Amino acid sequence: MLLAFLPVAWFLSQPQWLLLLIALIGMAGVVKGADWLVDGAAGLAARFGMPKIVIGATIVSLGTTSPEAAVSVLAAWQGDAGLALGNGVGSIIADTGLIFGIGCLMTRLPADRFVLSRQGWVQFGCAVMLAAICFSLYAMHGDAAQLGRPIGALLIVLLAAYMFMSVKWSKQHPFGEPHLVASTHDDTPAVLDIAQADQPKPKTALILMCLAGLAVVIVSGDALVSSVSEVAEVHWGVPQAVIAATLVAFGTSLPEMVVGITAIRKGHAELLVGNVIGADILNILFVIGAAALAKPLPITEPGTAQPLIFLWLHLPTMLLMLALFRVYIFKATRTGNFSRWMGVPLVTIYLAYTVIGYATSL
Repeated sequence: MLLAFLPVAWFLSQPQWLLLLIALIGMAGVVKGADWLVDGAAGLAARFGMPKIVIGATIVSLGTTSPEAAVSVLAAWQGDAGLALGNGVGSIIADTGLIFGIGCLMTRLPADRFVLSRQGWVQFGCAVMLAAICFSLYAMHGDAAQLGRPIGALLIVLLAAYMFMSVKWSKQHPFGEPHLVASTHDDTPAVLDIAQADQPKPKTALILMCLAGLAVVIVSGDALVSSVSEVAEVHWGVPQAVIAATLVAFGTSLPEMVVGITAIRKGHAELLVGNVIGADILNILFVIGAAALAKPLPITEPGTAQPLIFLWLHLPTMLLMLALFRVYIFKATRTGNFSRWMGVPLVTIYLAYTVIGYATSL
């Protein structure tokens, strides 16, 4: 089984510096493997004649969240619920607070009413749904509360429905989804060639690229989960949920950050907005859904110093971030742009959240 490719015993009693080095290498491997997987899958889809707008709305958006999914599913299989849930919610906080916040500080990000009035509400609705489920389960079952397989299956069904509607909305948009399409100089819509699907590559090479990317994501994710778990529990005494929601979540959100900053530099700032919204939705429906479907996820960690940290810190911070984002959307759709000052509160909240998470666990 690839899920047990790296025995947990390899990481026991290793020096802290080596575990951190393994974690960094694993993080880099997850990101690179996801990149190969996206390029190969999008290239195959193009070779089989799928429209680019459909490729971007499905394969590419799923691919950018594959690092989070790999880490969370592997963590669930190993019984590390703090990593599985913390990584999913922490990635939403990192995407919205850090990546979107930095994007706002860099430039006036465009606000497309068509997308923000659809995917934007799905983003907020998914977050509220997840928080309501978690708080309700804890109110009913206390420390025994967990996100079971039925809830995971529900999230995956909602994921399929969202992807279907996303493709439908993409075709209805007069210029295609902003995070997938950029205008050329003659105002003719042109799809961003994220995966360089126009370059002719043999189908065999694309299939091998997909398989290699998937293998790298799985093995690297396994190394990342195991090393971080050992550091958190043995060396630092920090709850897994805190490590997952900060260090691991930041690492697995690197694809969105790299895509967003590169898009701004190349004049396609709308890509960052779409990526953040899409990644937030998929982190709930895809990442947490797949992890809960793999193995039931306990909501609290009774054996740690902060058993309720997911409920009193991670979920409220996520809701605060996305509520503020909704206010920004309301203002931005009237002016056509997100103002630069909007990045200051988001980045400040992200930094405060990180400091509080570590400070309360010491």
